[in-house]
Amino acid sequence: MSIVTPEWVRDAIFYQIFPDRFAKSNRFGQNGYPPKPTHLQEWGAVPTYHGFQGGDLLGAAEKLDYLAELGINAIYLNPIFSSASNHRYHTHDYYTVDPILGGNKGFQEFLKAAHARHIRVILDGVFNHASRGFFQFNHLMECGPESPYRDWFHVHGWPLNAFNPEHKPNYDAWWGLHSLPKLNTNSPVVREFLWDVGTYWLKQGIDGWRLDVPNEIDDDSFWQEFRRRCKAVNPEAYIVGELWGEAHRWLQGDQFDAQMNYLFARAAFGYFVGEGMDQSDTVRSGYGHIRPLSGHQFAAELDRMSNQLYDREIVLSQMNMLGSHDTPRMMTIARGDDTAVKLMVLCQLTVPGAPNIYYGDEIGLEGRHDPDCRRAFPWYDRTRWHDDLYTWYQQCIQLRHDTPALRRGDFRMMYANSNVVVYQRYYQGQTAIIALNATPHDETIICPPIFTGKLTEKLVSDGEWFSGGNTYTLPGRSARVWANGLPNR
Repeated sequence: MSIVTPEWVRDAIFYQIFPDRFAKSNRFGQNGYPPKPTHLQEWGAVPTYHGFQGGDLLGAAEKLDYLAELGINAIYLNPIFSSASNHRYHTHDYYTVDPILGGNKGFQEFLKAAHARHIRVILDGVFNHASRGFFQFNHLMECGPESPYRDWFHVHGWPLNAFNPEHKPNYDAWWGLHSLPKLNTNSPVVREFLWDVGTYWLKQGIDGWRLDVPNEIDDDSFWQEFRRRCKAVNPEAYIVGELWGEAHRWLQGDQFDAQMNYLFARAAFGYFVGEGMDQSDTVRSGYGHIRPLSGHQFAAELDRMSNQLYDREIVLSQMNMLGSHDTPRMMTIARGDDTAVKLMVLCQLTVPGAPNIYYGDEIGLEGRHDPDCRRAFPWYDRTRWHDDLYTWYQQCIQLRHDTPALRRGDFRMMYANSNVVVYQRYYQGQTAIIALNATPHDETIICPPIFTGKLTEKLVSDGEWFSGGNTYTLPGRSARVWANGLPNR
């Protein structure tokens, strides 16, 4: 079977937005948008499990120029459908955007503004479970076993115990949480409903789906049909699954185009931060305990992820992560070490796969286990911005945009020792060499004598050449990038 993934994803730089905390507009209460509820937390307040700070899609639309200036050309939105949770993974209505976010009208305004800037948009699809407020489940609570929707869920007794925390729910629920009843995807009616949701929003103009816990719908045929129907609407729709480990089963070309590549994140933290990691919260997240890695070990893991695990089409479409709404912030794990973070970012922007930047990481936003990793973006307090880090992000993103080899090229490990990793990306005659030194010690590397290219340094202004037989000193905790066919920056 020939594997085909969306062409545009190779060139994508994703930016993940948690809608309640990214940006807030003042346009509610006018132009057809109803006023917002009054009991919102102050913007920037300490995040809580149930509090809303009022971020919305109109506010996100107003920040699209900021994202374009950063170099972003794709957005992954955490759930936007109506919900009684600030993260909106408790879906009430899959066809209605939450009114606090601006409703369907606000989403269309956001989507139109994004597309006008050539920024793609993918939505978060939460199809394993719904919520107590989901109409069909509410119907079940009201009507009991006589409800015509009883086969939409896995019910084990009556009456439903949907609220009493002293007793387990008597229906299947995600992680046993009363508020998250698991949908019965064995039911033909439920399957058709979810497939229709998938195609409905593609017809409204979205560019793909990020799928929440898709492995918990343990049914290849469900996802195969989901893919078939979505691709029939838009062959270039991107389908990426939240899969924290190796994902061969779902990445054979008949289900998902890619996974959220937490494998990369673990490896990057292991090498660039190593023993210095703050793991007090990683063990509470999907990361688990992250093993420190030497240069040799990191090189082996990069090679495995890039050349051994999956088909090349999948590798070039992976969503490469350094954090998300489900993990402590990378700046926190790195204990505020800007240099380690910069090296990780450069690696993320130069290995195969589409980088995904969690909102605020580009300015060094910190945060521990959720909800703390979901802090409001500090638009009005520039003292909290790491300006050098933001500039570094811009430079690395621009380098990727300027270098086809970094977006579409094959990957080859050139050299590694216990401290240093050097790899090559090459595509249609263009070559880029990336050298990384995560340790505090200077290292000397030698360009292989058989290397016939002549490459120019791209991260500094001296324009030093990289060519066969030459030696280079890589200072401690630094990186260098050489490439051909590009102007100096």
